[in-house]
Amino acid sequence: MVDLAQLRDAHLDPLDTAATAYDTLSNNFKKHADDLNTQVLKHLFDGRWVGNAAGAANQAMETTSTRLDAAHTELSCMSGLLREASESFWLAQSKLQEALADAKTAGLTVAEDGKVTWPAPTAAERHDPDYDTPQKAKAISDRIAHAISEADTADQKISKALDDLTTRAKTGAGLNLDNAAADQKAVGQLGKDLLDAGFPPKDAQPTEVNSWWKGLTPDEQQRLIQAHPDLLGNRDGIPAVARNQANLLNLDRLTKEYENKPNPSDDDKQKLAGFRAIRTKLDQAKSNEPPPAFLMAVSDEGQGRGCLSWGNPDTAKNVSAYVPGLGTKLSDVGGKDADRARNVWQAAHNADPTADTASMVWLGYDPPPGPLDGDPKVAEVMLPDRAQKGGDAYDKFMSGLRASHEGAPPHLVALGHSYGSTTVGMAAQQGGGTGADDIILVGSPGTGADRASQLHIDPKHVWVGDAQNDPVSHLPAKERVAADGTGAVIGGKLAGPLGAWTGGEIANELYDDFGDTNDLWFGKDPAAKDFGANRFAVADGAPLSFDSHSNYMEDPKMDVSKDPAKKAELESINNIGQIVAGKYDNVTKQDGR
Repeated sequence: MVDLAQLRDAHLDPLDTAATAYDTLSNNFKKHADDLNTQVLKHLFDGRWVGNAAGAANQAMETTSTRLDAAHTELSCMSGLLREASESFWLAQSKLQEALADAKTAGLTVAEDGKVTWPAPTAAERHDPDYDTPQKAKAISDRIAHAISEADTADQKISKALDDLTTRAKTGAGLNLDNAAADQKAVGQLGKDLLDAGFPPKDAQPTEVNSWWKGLTPDEQQRLIQAHPDLLGNRDGIPAVARNQANLLNLDRLTKEYENKPNPSDDDKQKLAGFRAIRTKLDQAKSNEPPPAFLMAVSDEGQGRGCLSWGNPDTAKNVSAYVPGLGTKLSDVGGKDADRARNVWQAAHNADPTADTASMVWLGYDPPPGPLDGDPKVAEVMLPDRAQKGGDAYDKFMSGLRASHEGAPPHLVALGHSYGSTTVGMAAQQGGGTGADDIILVGSPGTGADRASQLHIDPKHVWVGDAQNDPVSHLPAKERVAADGTGAVIGGKLAGPLGAWTGGEIANELYDDFGDTNDLWFGKDPAAKDFGANRFAVADGAPLSFDSHSNYMEDPKMDVSKDPAKKAELESINNIGQIVAGKYDNVTKQDGR
């Protein structure tokens, strides 16, 4: 049974030393096995030696080769198990040390058996309604008990696993390839279980994750990043620098994994293209002018996940997180949507060059596929399910940005385009909202809300950009889509057959179901006066053109001297930049519909 003193005073370096020794032994066995196969068996059985003796020798040498391979696997299991033991114990030890330090700061005394005591309250403290020492003591006592219990559980499981491996080494059972493979699988699962116990639970709030991370020493943090980047890179509450470091390792691992898939599916190929595009964008960022790029997330979950930040969101004064919409692929995180986030950074920097800014593209959900993607799930754009799931993840991501931010709280901006604006709107309607100081919705088909006040933020901080000729933000508003087929024309421009059905059939068959003119597919039109948001000025855009839906975040540095239409398009990104920078008086506004 592990006790407080044992965990507190344990020196864990010998476990790593032993693991390294087993690695050396394992590698040597691997060399023996390779030498046997390449230098002995190859020449011994080249077809010139035949007969009974040759057959017996062949069988004996094959058995030896198999045993060497199994021994290599068993020794690898030992080294892996010892490393898992070391990591499990120092994670528990770190939690204990943090709890003991907090107890000392709070003036509490912790006995060797873990009991927490404190001085008797003074007369003033007894009458102070804010006196909370007993509650603090209880919380710290629970943390101490949890750390000790975690270490004891790890000790028991690891001891049993070591005993089992030792027994198979003594009896020779471990020299069987099937047994060795089973041991390797069991050790891998045990390591995962122990790490899950050592990390904050998966449903832990980002503030809890951040507190846990800060409780680790820099060496411990680096060790975890190198050993388990997949458990840290996408964890909300982990600081941006650490997430970036972990995700660069994750990106390399995922790229190699998908490059080596023997029969990749179309989905696999699409993810690989995404990983490569992100790598290319990161490489380009190294040689370009500021800001630096941070890879805040990358994984192969769902259709692929990625988040790229221009600037460090943990140190920036102004932070925006842009959610793209319909048809977005992982490759867009290293392509057009990364460029849009970079344009937002540039516009905000132009608006206030004295303030540090971070601007992100966040693809932490599965947007509906685009109508031209050939995906049978394209009709899911008509449903809010993906936006709702994305909203849950976006809320947690935004909480993580606040939890890991250094110094004064940042000016945090939630920015959504197209179906991404629906995702932001769904997130904002949850309890507590997104935590953003400003919400920007562009090209929005609705948020699921009837009023800006339902987004858990002062409506004067809800901003809407809506091009007059943007078809996505107009369908199926009653007065803007006539039932005479105009909807089908617009829909055809949008997306062929599906768009025609959306624009035409809905307009014809469901015309009366949408009520007043401000009804869009996902609720009230955010650009309508009655919605109660600020509508900022954007160019009208070309009629019946999908370009009108895509020009909200153009490059503010592009040359527009010879093209008045392009100059008009920059009004949108410049206004977004002013909002991100908090320069509200500089935003040019437009009347709501």
